[in-house]
Formats: sequence, C-alpha cells, structure tokens
Amino acid sequence: MRTWLPPLRGELKLNGKEFGDFVGGPGGGYLVTNRFVESFCREGLTGLSGFQPVELVRVRGRRRTTDSASAPRYFYTTPVFGGAAVDEARSRIRRASPITCDACRETNVDTIHGFTLEKETWHGEDVFYARGMPGSPVVSERFVHFVERHQLTNMLLTPTEEYTWDPLKLGPPRPVL
Repeated sequence: MRTWLPPLRGELKLNGKEFGDFVGGPGGGYLVTNRFVESFCREGLTGLSGFQPVELVRVRGRRRTTDSASAPRYFYTTPVFGGAAVDEARSRIRRASPITCDACRETNVDTIHGFTLEKETWHGEDVFYARGMPGSPVVSERFVHFVERHQLTNMLLTPTEEYTWDPLKLGPPRPVL
C-alpha cells in the first residue's frame, strides 16, 4: 500500500445515521475520532503510530445529506507491525504455500478458522499487525476493555480463536496428525 501523505484530505461515506469512532482508511490505516485519540493517549495504550489530523472535504450519507461540519474531528493512524507471530502449530490456517521467511511469515492464506500467537514474540502492544496474519490488526485484551469502557463505535472485535475468514468456503484445514 502507498503511504497517505499530507495534507490529509478526504471524503467520508456515512453508511448509518451516526459517525463511527473507528473507520477504515487508505493505506492500511484507520480514521479515529478525537474522542478515541484522547482516551487512547490518556490510558497509555500503544501500537498506533501517530495521529495525523484529516480534513474532511465532503461527507456522503446514505439516508440523509450530511455536511462535513457535523462530523467529529478525525485523525489518521496505522497499527504497528509488531514482533508478534502466529503460532502455526496451534492455529487453524490453510496456507497456499509453506512459510519460507520467518521474519514476515507472509504466504497466501486460503482460510482462517481461529489463530493463536506465539506468546514469547508479543511485546505488549495493544494494536498491531501480527507476522503471518494478513489483513486485520490484532488487539490486546486491554484494548477490548478500553473500547467497552468508552463505548467506542464501529468496531467488531472477535476473539482470535473464533476469527474466521473463508471467502471460498473451503472449510478449516485438516488436523495435522
């Protein structure tokens, strides 16, 4: 992905009636509200690399016309690439090819039916991308409690052992005997 460079200006599509505190953004990053940023920093959470202000030039809404003046202030941030790595032996991931690089652990993933991290590789970040896990960032239990406590919106948090991604409906990988 290309890095989103300043000035950060963009258009926001509002799918519901309310603005979310956490919105997918360009370049593998996210837009978060000022309320999110203040709470995240106050509580000393880690794993998001900086918060850069975003100018909303337009807000499009599905149900009503919305102007950008009614939107909360948004900031752009990206999760860090932490040292945490997927525990292949304890995870249920179907890969198209074997892992050849232990540093990135990147391969084409066909399905995910739950995963676990190697505990000794996680350094305590609250939000991060894990090695061997494409796509969504992983969050700590502390981050989950943070979201609940502040009633932050527009986030679907799934326990790692229940996380499923199977776009071709291939099913879980066969158990290794």
